[in-house]
Order: sequence, then structure tokens, then C-alpha cells
Amino acid sequence: MRKKAQIRNINNEKPFNNLPLLPPSKEKIETIKVLRQLVKSSVALAELKGLAKILPNPNILLNAVILKEASASSEIENVITTQDKLYQALSAKATQVDSATKEVLRYREAMLYGFHFVQKKEFLNTNAIIEIQKILEENAAGIRKLPGTALRNAATGKVIYTPPDNIDNLTLLLKNFEKYVNEHDDISPLIKMAVQHYQFESIHPFYDGNGRTGRIINILYLILNGLLENPILYLSAYIIDNKTDYYRLLQEIRIKDNWEDWVLYILKGIEQTANETIVRVNEISQLFIKTQELVKKKAPKSYSKELIELLFEHPYCKTEYLTDRFGISRITASKYLKELEKINVLESKKAWKETLYINTKLFNLLKK
Repeated sequence: MRKKAQIRNINNEKPFNNLPLLPPSKEKIETIKVLRQLVKSSVALAELKGLAKILPNPNILLNAVILKEASASSEIENVITTQDKLYQALSAKATQVDSATKEVLRYREAMLYGFHFVQKKEFLNTNAIIEIQKILEENAAGIRKLPGTALRNAATGKVIYTPPDNIDNLTLLLKNFEKYVNEHDDISPLIKMAVQHYQFESIHPFYDGNGRTGRIINILYLILNGLLENPILYLSAYIIDNKTDYYRLLQEIRIKDNWEDWVLYILKGIEQTANETIVRVNEISQLFIKTQELVKKKAPKSYSKELIELLFEHPYCKTEYLTDRFGISRITASKYLKELEKINVLESKKAWKETLYINTKLFNLLKK
């Protein structure tokens, strides 16, 4: 039976709940409209990759964007928290953090795990994807083994899609997915990113966390293909703004084999999100320069470029960050932070038993 199923999939038929193996035919995903949009998306992404290097420290953008994405990606799944709660929970040794904030911070942890994995290994396999989902959900349930999973309309409860069942089927589909993600061919990685995202969401390999895992895979795929050096572009905010189209177009592939509109949707999301991130990079860079100039003028004894970098890397800062980074005493670190508060670079806030110093101008910029 297994051998027969493999033969059928090689011929690209649809034995697993109408889900064929990858790849789809080139004619379906490389249309004239898609190729025209691909040029715009590629230019925007290349500009972002180059521009990100103007920041003095890549962690400035990395930390900010990952937290924003973690929040937006979780919001798609109706897990809501605030940027203030996230930064505060990261910075303060909190004894009480609400469940939504914890869940969003797990997204950040899972994203960083995946980023470091592909940096080191230069590939992405099923075991790494399972680990990403395990971090997200804080459980080790792994690949679905029980039948009965169905995706329903949130409003009506009507079943709109039944993903593949049977562990053998799922294993075969995931092996095919892994091969597609890691092999290089003459199809643009941006087009392939749209294809692999559809396939992962349709395989729906886990009991929970498929959407967020799939969105993490998107950015890892761009890094694997050298289109970005750091995970600084995310589509979750774009998906939130165009959520109805997202689910409609996923379904149209299943029902109508309409690949073109889906690929266009993802490519437009890449272009729009890259351009928005470019604006944010320029704003951060300008604010960094202005902050440098202000501190040099009004608190020269506290100034160092490295200190300003730290305040941008950690918009919610505390004395411990300075003592660890610069090897100075808590008294000296506290003195620097208080001096910067006096000139309105920072604003202090009590969080549990700690004092946090907020880079308010940066934080307000990142909340946009």
C-alpha cells in the first residue's frame, strides 16, 4: 500500500485529502503577472538587506522586529498582548507575567532558535521544525498521529478544509516539503516561499501552532537563500491587514488550483513589508544619530557610542545590562542611566522590584 501511494504522488496526483506533493507546475506559479511583481518585491528586499547594514549594531533592528512580529503573529491566533508588557517581561525579573505575554515571548524564542539553526546548519529539516513548534507550544506532542483534524470557519463552524491524516502520509509529505525547501532550482526563492508556505499550512502537521510555525519558516527560508542576513522581515502585520484574502486564497488553491493570486498576494506582502521596514530602519538610524548628538552635548561624561547602542538594542534598559556589557559597577551604571534620564533620553519606570529605563522615543517609533 505504501509503495502504491508513493508511485501515485510521484505522478503528482492527489491521494492525501487532495494535497499533491511539491512542486506545482511552473506555468501555474511563473505567470506574467507574477514575474512582474517579482521584480518589485526583489528590489525592495534587496534594498532592505543593504540598508540594514547602516545601523551600528544589527541587534538593534533584530530585537525590535522580532518582538513586533511575535506580537503580530500571535494576534492572528487571537493571542493579544502589548509591546510594553513584552519589553517589560523581557527586561524585569518578573514573577507574574500573563499567559498571553508568555506565549508571545515563546514565539521570539522559537524564532531565534530557528535563526541560529539555519545559520549553523545552512538547511532546515523536519526535526528543526518540530523543535520550533515544541518551543512555541511548550509541549512535545510532535507530528499529528490521531485522525479527526479539521479547519473550520470561525464564525459558522463549517469545515472548510480537512488536512491529511495518517502518520505515513504526513511523513511522506513532510519529506517532500523538506526537499523542496532545501533544494536550489531555477524558480525564484520568493515564489518558492509562497509555495512552501501554502504547502506547510495545508499539511498542517501539528495539533497546534501550525500558523505561527509556518510564518517562522517563511523568514528562515529567506535567510537560507541569502535574501536576508537576519530575520528582520515578517508578513504577520500584512496578513492581519489582509486576513480575509489570506484564508480565501489558500482555499482557492485547494478548490480552483489558483496559484497565481496566492503567489501575487505573498509577493506584494514582501514588497510592502520590506518598504515599511526600510522606513523604520531610516527612522531608527536618524534617531540614533540625534541621540548621540544630544548626549554628547548635554551629558558628555556619560557618552559613549557603545552605551547608545545598548540603549537602542534594549529599549527597556537596566543597570544590569551596563554592568554585564561594560564591566562597570552598579553605582556607575546607575549614574549613567540617571544622567540620561535628566536630559530626557530615558524615562524610568518601576517594574516589580527593579527600575527600568525606557528609551521612549525609540519605543514609540517601534510601536508604529
